[in-house]
Amino acid sequence: MEYYLQLFINGLVVGSIYSLVALGFVVIYKATKVVNFAQGEMVMVGAYVCFALTVQLHVPFLWAFLMTLGFSVLLGLAVERLALRPLIGESHICVIMVTIGLSSILKSLVQLVWGTQIKVYPEVLPSTPVVIAGLPVAPVYIAAFVLSGILFAVFTVFFKYSRMGIAMRATAHDQQAAQSMGIGIRGIFALSWCIASVVSTVGGVILGNINGINSHLGVLGLKVFPAAILGGLDSLLGAALGGLIIGVLENLCDGLAKDLFDLGGFREVAAFVVLVAILMIRPYGLFGTEEIERV
Repeated sequence: MEYYLQLFINGLVVGSIYSLVALGFVVIYKATKVVNFAQGEMVMVGAYVCFALTVQLHVPFLWAFLMTLGFSVLLGLAVERLALRPLIGESHICVIMVTIGLSSILKSLVQLVWGTQIKVYPEVLPSTPVVIAGLPVAPVYIAAFVLSGILFAVFTVFFKYSRMGIAMRATAHDQQAAQSMGIGIRGIFALSWCIASVVSTVGGVILGNINGINSHLGVLGLKVFPAAILGGLDSLLGAALGGLIIGVLENLCDGLAKDLFDLGGFREVAAFVVLVAILMIRPYGLFGTEEIERV
């Protein structure tokens, strides 16, 4: 029982990171109706920039983290202005193909600058585990879960009560109506990409402190995509719960497969199996907005 409880706790931590990255998918989709397939590579770039500042330039970690967040804002603005803004009015498939191309470019740049070897962050928090419910939990796991929860609370308040957050919700609901009320659609698009870049960077830095980083970190985007779809691609609450569900199920299913059948690698497909099963019952995800078309 302790073994599966440990898997559950680890799954919650991983799931909280999935939730952050899924938030990036949701924010961009809500504002622009576009799925960003470069989300995983934005995670990777943020993690490498923070690593470079901390290890290669010897900047204290807190300052390096804040500087990386600033860089992520600039990255989001650059992507929206140079790659996406010229495609306003084009079909969604054109924009999706651009994001796929962007993912390849970002991955190639990371490999060119930092290579393909695993990079390890310096130890930021004490390594002595904290005992929770009789189980040892590393402090970095606790910090990751708490930080993810705080960020979700901040963005929930932002979207619900702030002027800009309300403008983003209005744009997501009806772009033409929002524009007619004086809302700058292009500014909303830029802000959505900045938010997606920031939450991706935070997720990348957290993962770097837990497992280290390499040039395959961008694959995380494909693992998180089922979490965003599962919760509902236009739901912030769905992104949070979808990430936690996928993280826990991955760990538990992988542990069960190893324990019962001595099989490894089930973690990689568990999310997609669960996704297909749930979408057969709820095609719009757990909290997604159901669209009804009358013919």
